[in-house]
Order: sequence, then structure tokens, then C-alpha cells
Amino acid sequence: MRLLYLCLSPTFGMHQYTAGLANQMVAAGHDVHVIGPAGLPRDRYHPAVHIHTPLTNRTTGFSREGLDLPALRRVLACLHTLSLPHPLPHPPPHPPNKPTNQPPTHPPNQPTNKPPNQQTNKPTNQQTTLHLTAPHLWNPIFIRRCHKRGLSAIHTIHDLDPHPGVPFGRLIPLWNRLILRQADHILVHGRCYRRRLVAQGLSPRRVTALPLLHLCFSHAAQAGLDSLPPPSPAAPPSLLFFGRLLPYKGIPDLLQAWQQAALGNARLILAGPGDLAALWPHDLPPGVELRNHLIPDAEAIALFQTCSLLVLPYVQATQSALIPAAYYFGKPVLAADTGALSEYILPNRTGWLFPPGDVPALAAALATLLTDPALLRGMGFATRAWYEAQAAHEQTALPALYTQPPAP
Repeated sequence: MRLLYLCLSPTFGMHQYTAGLANQMVAAGHDVHVIGPAGLPRDRYHPAVHIHTPLTNRTTGFSREGLDLPALRRVLACLHTLSLPHPLPHPPPHPPNKPTNQPPTHPPNQPTNKPPNQQTNKPTNQQTTLHLTAPHLWNPIFIRRCHKRGLSAIHTIHDLDPHPGVPFGRLIPLWNRLILRQADHILVHGRCYRRRLVAQGLSPRRVTALPLLHLCFSHAAQAGLDSLPPPSPAAPPSLLFFGRLLPYKGIPDLLQAWQQAALGNARLILAGPGDLAALWPHDLPPGVELRNHLIPDAEAIALFQTCSLLVLPYVQATQSALIPAAYYFGKPVLAADTGALSEYILPNRTGWLFPPGDVPALAAALATLLTDPALLRGMGFATRAWYEAQAAHEQTALPALYTQPPAP
């Protein structure tokens, strides 16, 4: 099967997400191509994934960049060439992962004098499926082009509702409605969103819900995870907030709760880029450590290995790959009960929930959990078991999703 992943978003997180899907499918033996902007983080992708970079952009098209018609034509040309009928490939084990800004070319079929029944008993061409993994203004154009070629187009919708403060957030519901009408199949990462779309009239056959499972590391770093020693939480206990410091993530609530909990020698680590001063214009409370940069792989792995508990104090969210990442390392999670986050947590087995924005409830949970390190360590088996069960399900669910025929 040939899989075309279209991710024109320049954001690091969208390519981390796309790489999680592409790497899994190329490891299963499929012919995988990614179409994205120049400068995408190539280290996130498996070496056998073919990278095509026909444009340079800094936005998702909801700006003047959306009027760059030459760039649009280059993407369409790349998509056209990759969607042509093609023979089953016989790639080397690890072909070079080199980007190109030109549409790919294929050698013409070579003539043969052999009768058809002596040539091969394999099908001449593979199925080709397009998966649009990130929002972009041009995506509806690409979907229509695929339909003209009889190809199936799958689209991930990450946010049915925009996060507070997101640029062009008012356009997202309108854009989502357009995608829902055009795409053959919709992928969401919460069962609650699937139920919502079905209630709005979308056929249950056209929407799939799977949890986010990708880890936030490069392909090389992930390949080395199995050789790491078992995680060992540091003493004193530490609470980890990981990710960009954004308004909807509840940083002020977390810092207020930390002050109220008065946890003595426990540590809170805020790890990620962002303008903390815009969210918290005060001195940091005692015990808080700020790592205000894009966290490299080695540092991120060390943080997950040594933390006692991951916290997601979000005031508004959809889903998060950080919860499965913590589970991979055998760490429980304390999260606000917003969006689909509750679907990722088995209460008192893999983590705990609290009402979003409820600072006293968060402070009480921190005071209870970070003073009971034995409880946190004892949840390691259940968290890793959750991750492995979901990963096993995804290995069968993704190929089934990609082999569905186009919608009539």
C-alpha cells in the first residue's frame, strides 16, 4: 500500500504526530511518503519514509501565504505524481531520507515479451491513500483532486473547537465543516468527539476514534528507548509539566496550587518553550524549576524517566499525547477533566482527574500524591500495560482505516 501523508503545517508538533503514523506504517512494510514544507523536522521520521518538500511556508495558509499560487501548484504536482499508478516497490531496507522540492519521478514501465501469466502473480499496482494530518487552507483542494483520481482521502481533525487565543480561531469551525463534507473518512483522537460528530449527522462509518500514542522524540531516540535502564524516580519527588507554555494550559492554576500545597522539598519542573511572564508575572514559588526552551530528546527522556508524576492542568483541551508518553515510562498522570483527557486515564489505576480551573482541588491532589511515592511507583505496571494494549490495537486499526474504499 502507498500512503501519502500531507502535512503542510510548519509546526513541530504536527510533524511529530505525522511521524508517529508514518513511521509505524513504513515499519510494517508500506510505501510511505510525506509531503511537507522545507525545514520540517526530518529527524522525527524513519529513514525509509520518503520526504517531499515542494514549498516553504511559516503558517497554515490562513494568511497571505494562502495566496501563494506557485507553491500550491507545486504541491498539486507532487501529489499528482505520487498518486499515479505505480508498481509494487522493492526498496532497500533503509533508503535515504532525503527531501526534494521537486515532484517525484518514476521510470516508465519496461516492455516485456513474457506472457502475462509468466510475469508475476502479484498485483500490478498498489492502493494509494491520502491522509491529511494537519489543518491547512488548501486541504479541500487536495481532497477534491484525490477524488478526481478515485483515491481515498482521510483527514485528522485535532480540534473541533479552537483553543483560546489561537490565531484565526473563529475560522476553525467553518473550516472543519468543509472538511467534514469533503473527506472520505475523519480521524479524531477521542471517543467523545466521534459521538459528537455522529450526533451532528456524520455517518458512523466515516469517523474513527483512536487515542494519540506518538512519543515526542526523534526516530533515532525512540529506537534507543528499549536499551534504557528502568525508570527510577528521583528523590525528593518531582512533578513534571511538559510542553509549550500557552494560555489554555493552566500554568497560573498550577503555580497557585503548588503554592497552596506547600510540599517542602518536592520539585515542580516546567519544561518547554513559551512566554511564562505573560502567564505568571510574579516570582516563581519555591521548588519550581523552569526549563524555558524546546526540550531536546535526551533531556526529555531523562525528565520522563525521573519524574514522579506528570501534570496536565489544562483549562481547555482536546487530547494529549503526553499522557501515553508518561505511561510508556511507567509514570501516572494528574490531569484536568477536559476534552477527551478522561478517556486516557483509568482513575486510581493510571492516574487521577480534577475539575479544570479548580485550584484547591489541584492543590489537594498534589499534597496527597507527592507525599506518597510508593503509591506513584506502584502504578507503573498499569500505566505501561495501558500503553502497550492501545499500541497493539492501533497496529490493526490503522491499516484497516487506510484500506477503506472512498466514500460513495
